[in-house]
Amino acid sequence: MNHDSSARASDTKPWYRQFWPWFVIALPATAVIAGLTTLTIAIKNADDVVADNWYREGRAINRSLEAEQRARQYGIRAVLAMQPRGDWIVRLQSDTPLPWPETLELTLRHPTQADKDILAHLSHRGNGEYGTSDTLLPGDWHLVLRDTHWRLQQRVVLGDQPVEVSATL
Repeated sequence: MNHDSSARASDTKPWYRQFWPWFVIALPATAVIAGLTTLTIAIKNADDVVADNWYREGRAINRSLEAEQRARQYGIRAVLAMQPRGDWIVRLQSDTPLPWPETLELTLRHPTQADKDILAHLSHRGNGEYGTSDTLLPGDWHLVLRDTHWRLQQRVVLGDQPVEVSATL
């Protein structure tokens, strides 16, 4: 009888001191924590919203190709270089003599994070040279350089070395 009473005493532990109830509770709790973590990641890193006028933007591709073809016809190329002061200059060259515009628009789009995109207006400093005091961060960018008639675009890696951009199709 002594042996029987010790077996019963070990079976009468409260439920919260048993292993199996906690194991069973831990399985769905782990799934809930993983789900909340996934939701947090999805909210913080949401994809960019598709433009409402996506059809018009799709049709505008033909017009943008015309601007790139015009840049290729003129033989326009640009060299971006960071100056020792930290500002950037763009030197334009052309196979065809052209009057250089007073300003150029430089767009740097980050490949994965739209909130890091940069739009800079470059002012003409003379002799095909344009400058900006905006901070252009080093890294991998989709660069678009344009005026009202032509456009250059290319994927570039900005850093200490000058980057050459030319019209390609």
